[in-house]
Amino acid sequence: MTDLLGKALLDYHNGNYTEDIITATTISEDDVLPLPYLFRSFAEMPKLEQHALKKCHGNVLDVGCGAGSHSLWLQKKGLKVKAIDISEGAVNVAKARGVQKAEQANVLDISEEKFDTILLLMNGTGIFETVENTARHLQQLKSILNPKGQILIDSSDLQYMYDRNEDGSIWVPQERYYGELEFTMSYKGETIASFPWLYLHESLFKQLAETNGFTFEILERGENFDYLARLTYANK
Repeated sequence: MTDLLGKALLDYHNGNYTEDIITATTISEDDVLPLPYLFRSFAEMPKLEQHALKKCHGNVLDVGCGAGSHSLWLQKKGLKVKAIDISEGAVNVAKARGVQKAEQANVLDISEEKFDTILLLMNGTGIFETVENTARHLQQLKSILNPKGQILIDSSDLQYMYDRNEDGSIWVPQERYYGELEFTMSYKGETIASFPWLYLHESLFKQLAETNGFTFEILERGENFDYLARLTYANK
């Protein structure tokens, strides 16, 4: 897959900012993802993200680090951080901005280290791709989490994106869970192939987490049906 995100981040970092990323999903029209937002300071972050960062402790793994904004703030607070992203360009930008330990990697391939906090923000459940794949990812995260560690992860309930009946029920697809989307990204006339991206509503995420040996709690709720959850070992 073309590293379109990395290309955009590198352009912005190198002073070649002329346009933003365009995103779309199976249930939404084209939307703009402003590149400056991916380089935001702590003060510019949503309260939910700020809350997550303040809750981090110990040895932190920042999954899907992007341009490194979260890792940079954590470093300044004195925490040991490893930032990973599947985008080579994103990792290069994170390093150039001062992230001390950044690697191009998929979290599913991490095996030699364990962490006190695993951080997955900007709809962290997206990397699970589908409800069916969620257990695999949760088991992997558990395998690299210290016994008294925590996973801080956010997601959203997409019910608000669907039409409602008079009784309040929603029209949802029969062939899939309504939070399973296909996501596309375009930048400077180039579009990458669509990829799966998962949004989990609270009760389903709680069920999946507990089935896979975690305790699930909500730490914060945002303004648009989004929430921050903390997963810890159920038998720690």
